[in-house]
This record gives sequence, structure tokens and C-alpha cells, in this order.
Amino acid sequence: MTQQPFSRPGAVDLSALKRPAAPTGGPGGPAGPGAPAGGNGGTAGAYAIEVDEASFQTVLEASMNALVLLAFYSPSRMPASEQLADDLTTLADEFEGKFLLGRVDVDAAPQIAQAVQIPSVPFVVAVVQGRPAPLLQDPAPIEDLRAALTQVMQQLATQGVTGRHQPLAQTAANGEDDEEVVDPRYAPAQDALAAGDIDSAVAEYQKLVDANPADAEAAGGLAMAKVLQRTAGVDLQQARQAAADRPDDVDAQTLVADLDMAGGHVEDAFLRLVDLVRRTSGDERDRARQHLLGLFAAVGNDDPRVLKGRQSLASALF
Repeated sequence: MTQQPFSRPGAVDLSALKRPAAPTGGPGGPAGPGAPAGGNGGTAGAYAIEVDEASFQTVLEASMNALVLLAFYSPSRMPASEQLADDLTTLADEFEGKFLLGRVDVDAAPQIAQAVQIPSVPFVVAVVQGRPAPLLQDPAPIEDLRAALTQVMQQLATQGVTGRHQPLAQTAANGEDDEEVVDPRYAPAQDALAAGDIDSAVAEYQKLVDANPADAEAAGGLAMAKVLQRTAGVDLQQARQAAADRPDDVDAQTLVADLDMAGGHVEDAFLRLVDLVRRTSGDERDRARQHLLGLFAAVGNDDPRVLKGRQSLASALF
């Protein structure tokens, strides 16, 4: 299975597809955002739909607060690609709305495949807040898919994305649009972040971690909230200048590493602290190491950048 770093935006040109009018439902009509998968022969699921040109834009808009996966497949040209889409449908139900699966039969909807510029089938694209990124393009056992998606969820949690989609059968029955459903456990922390109250967000995430240390989403949210807490109100240029003037000052270097993390420059943050560990000794080295371990936790221990960072840290220490 070929997996790209999830947070990297993809270069997908969607301008070829016009914004559609509201999709129409009913028997024989195109499958809109409230229609489960299965209209084109796919496996039905509460969180999977068959996507056509009329519903494509609406499915993308559903990614603004919760993950959307687009699985491109061709039953006639590559049956294994349809099996991948079916397995993702199963996992969409298993993850209970943490992602919405849009199944795209490239034979029935060639314009969508052309707009996304897929190289082959199968091809799976992850979309968060309207930003697409390639996720995988090879068939894989469902166990591997489950592990990869778990990693994606952990990475999203560090970015504060913990929304859930409503079951499609429920939204269709109620005649409502698909909306984000926030896990109620995380709602207080999410609300605090939305209100700009980072201290309260840290406190709420800490409660969750104290209650369940194995809650990876809460731990990731806490670690990232602490990064935001430490960088609140900091002047970026002044912080960088201070770090340049005092290359061995642990406080100055860790602050810039936090700023890099908050800005999405994960590898830069790791490299800065690995170099600091290499240059320092005693208590200062331990402080730098502990701070780096905290950033690892914020990103997620299964992230390839963290694995690489741990290797570099081991090399710096020994």
C-alpha cells in the first residue's frame, strides 16, 4: 500500500467540475449526498455513498469539519479496485462516521476521474476542509487499511479535527443535509478552542487523558493544545531572532520549535530540537529531549516523521 503524508495538500484541479444544483433524489435518479452506496452495485453502508457529477461538490463540502475519502474504482477493468471500495465501506461503518466514503465508479463518472487526475485504479484521496491529498493507490488487506486509517485519525486529532458525519440513512430519512457530529467527549475542548480559550481547552483535554490515558485522540489534542498555549501571543520574528542569537538556549529553541509545529512545519521543529540535543548536555539536554518527546506525542507515534525523528534523536544521544 502506497501512503503519502496525510497533511500534505494534493495538487488536484477541481475547476473542471461546476458547482451543481441541489441533487435530486428518488428511484433511478443520481445518488445524492443522502443516498447510501449500492445504487451502482456497491456495498451499502451508513457512511458511504456513490458519487456522481451532481453530488461531487456536496461531498467535498462535507469535508469542512470531518474527513472525506474518495475511492476511485472500476468494476469492469479492475475488480480488486471495487473490493477496496467495499472494504473501505465496511471500515466507514466500523469507524462510525469518523470519515465519509465517496465511491467513484470511473466508468460511470469519467469527468470526476479526469478532474482529480487519477493515475490508475484503485486510487483513494483524503479530503479535509476541502483540501485533497493522495492517500493510497494499491489494493491492500482490510487489516492494513484499518491500521492506516487509524494513523490518519490520530494525525487529524493533533490538528483538532475530531468531527463525525451523521449516518446517511438517518439524514435521508430526516430530509436533512449531512452535518458534522462532534464526539461529545471532545465538545468542551473543541468549543473552548473555537472561542480562543486555549487554557480551558488544555484543561478539558487533560480531564479526558486523566480519565483514559489510552485515548489517543485526547492525548494528541492535549499535546497540540499545549503547543498553542505556549505560542499564544508570541511574536514570530522576535522569537526566531532570539533563537538565532542564542543557539544553545533551550527556552529560545523550544519556543521556535513550538511555533514551527503550530505552523505545520513538523520536520523543521524536530530537526531543530534534535540539533539542540546534539549540542547540549546534562539538564539542558534532558529538557530539550523531553520537549521533543512531547512534540512526537502531538503528531502521533506512528507518523513516519516521528519514526524518522526518533531515529535522529537516538543518533544524537548516542
